[in-house]
Amino acid sequence: MMKIAEGLEILEIPAVLMNGPGVIHPSLIWDNDEVVLIDAGLTHQTHQFREAIEKAGVQFERLSKIIITHADADHVGGLAGILKESTQKITVFAHEKEKPYIEAEVLPLRLEQMDAQAAALQGELGQQMKKLCDALRANYKMLKANVDVTVDDGQVLPYCGGITVIYTPGHTFGHICIYHHKSKTLIAGDAFNVENGELVYAPAFTLFDKDKYNESIKKLTKYDIETVICYHGGVYRDNPNERIAVLAGEQ
Repeated sequence: MMKIAEGLEILEIPAVLMNGPGVIHPSLIWDNDEVVLIDAGLTHQTHQFREAIEKAGVQFERLSKIIITHADADHVGGLAGILKESTQKITVFAHEKEKPYIEAEVLPLRLEQMDAQAAALQGELGQQMKKLCDALRANYKMLKANVDVTVDDGQVLPYCGGITVIYTPGHTFGHICIYHHKSKTLIAGDAFNVENGELVYAPAFTLFDKDKYNESIKKLTKYDIETVICYHGGVYRDNPNERIAVLAGEQ
């Protein structure tokens, strides 16, 4: 757990990712009226999410909104389980271009890239990746969850002091970042990573459209940001406005 500001914490949840064991960093924002979760982890992680939310001092049953930054399995795989576990209606938000993947109308977007990676890998690692791809292809409909509200660029959600949706395609076609007004925090999803304490680009092999990704990074320079939360790597606070400008090629 890491407290970013009053009513905003990072939920640090262990997860087995494509490159091995690691930690994912969903965000939890709340006030007296709403509890908003940003991204929902992998399948079978419902218990870990419940435990992490309650460690933040919030009752799991108060969870009222979930915003999905994009439909990669490590962000949306646990959504159906969390919705099923909840005793109250949770409203799910995502960009319209991610909706068909979340609702399992089409195969996961990342499968083609994963298939190519599996084919390029040798030995046991390649076999493990192939098994993962086959399992995801066979079971993706089990991860189906409904999107209640589609969001778009610049939309302000009137929760927890104000939340602005920033449409940032590139990593996926409907990727969004979230800007929390009250704390001046950018919840970046997979737009950036933090590696060795430094804010860095998303890995090139994860990008579906590099030109759109570069345009998206430039868009983020317009915001007054004191903290960046990356799903992979966690928090970055070392003058993020300047660092994002550097990454955008504007300094």
